[in-house]
Amino acid sequence: MGNEGSMEHISAPPRSYARSQELFARAQQIIAGGTTQGKAPSTLIPGEYPIYAARGRGAYLWDVDGHRFLDWILAYGIIVLGYCDPDVDRAAIREIEEGFAFPLTRPVQNELAELLVEVIPCAEMVHFFKTGSDATSAAVRLARIVTGRDKVVRWGYNGWHDWCCIREAGIPRKVREDVLTFRYNDLNSLEDVLSQNRDQVACVLMMPLEIEPPQPGFLDGVKALARQYGALFILDEMRSGFHLALGGAQEYYGVTPDLATFSKAMSNGYAISVLAGRRELMQHLTQTYVSSTFFTNSIAMAAAVATIKKLRREQVIPHLWRIGQALMDGLDRLIQETGVEAQTAGVPPMPFLVFRYADPEVRETAKYLFYRETARRGVLLHPNHHWFVCASHTEQDVADTLEVCADAFHVVKQALARGYRAPAFQKVRVTVSTGQDKP
Repeated sequence: MGNEGSMEHISAPPRSYARSQELFARAQQIIAGGTTQGKAPSTLIPGEYPIYAARGRGAYLWDVDGHRFLDWILAYGIIVLGYCDPDVDRAAIREIEEGFAFPLTRPVQNELAELLVEVIPCAEMVHFFKTGSDATSAAVRLARIVTGRDKVVRWGYNGWHDWCCIREAGIPRKVREDVLTFRYNDLNSLEDVLSQNRDQVACVLMMPLEIEPPQPGFLDGVKALARQYGALFILDEMRSGFHLALGGAQEYYGVTPDLATFSKAMSNGYAISVLAGRRELMQHLTQTYVSSTFFTNSIAMAAAVATIKKLRREQVIPHLWRIGQALMDGLDRLIQETGVEAQTAGVPPMPFLVFRYADPEVRETAKYLFYRETARRGVLLHPNHHWFVCASHTEQDVADTLEVCADAFHVVKQALARGYRAPAFQKVRVTVSTGQDKP
């Protein structure tokens, strides 16, 4: 086997994360897991990525050890304009100064609702929540009320609540028995599930895509099958919303669901989510009770209004596509030039890179080396989750990223040629291939 010393002349020197590691060690004594699970160091390359951020601006963040990074993770897609966008933050601050938590409703709620109804194709009415899991769980309950059925067919990452959690511990088996799935881009597998559970399925709820785009006619086919079997068709647009188009994937792909859920990019980082849908369906929410501890908090509503208006006013979405396409084209070119076995995946506003070596150990070593090198060179790319583009990314950022990726590909190529394998490699959960296993 090769060793790391044999390639030190091109491998970037490691960065010191002493302060991050000190804070994480303290956190493990007082916080279960040390961080929220989605931000656990084990989902990245342990020891090679920062754990704690100090500040951010535009497309860049600085960690607590003073390192600057060009960021393509962007808080898992909640940042669409850039960190600390002045227009959005000013709107939030105005709301804070006037008061944002009353026993009464702030007028900004109506303004945001009217704006969402205007831009989201399926939205005739909306209801606000705080997190993605809130909204998707409300969508499922609403579908059960409307149809009088219990079973759910789902695909993708839809939250952490019992009905969709990716881990079974602590969840009654009977809850999971009513939740089914199917294979993406495979209408036959969906029809099999629906026909085997005829008159029992309340809804088909799915992300419109992960890193594999929908084949022509697939989303339309899902909608048609749901209708055929008397189920509602629900799109989970937490990630795709305000990235692919102002109205989400449903606008971009031209398929209007019965209900849809949005969050993340709609407020450029402030905590809010929404369930949107047809009026005759949404009105059934009055038959149940859905709420939140911070349901009166209007800060995120003001931020969302400012975000959506800026997305529309400054034509941000075309910029996301243009920058993302330039990044993917550049990576494809580097792959050809270096001969690494990899390919880009996803759609330009949410791109990704997949290594294709047949040997799993080689494939994981290539991934380990590539992302280690890009992080050491100051570019944050997630190894186990697709990336995101924001309005603050520039053509120069793309050029800088591609220069770093070229160096990383060369490290991968040379190391594999010498038989190098990642030391004590930690198998990190795959989070982008099926849409089911997520951090």
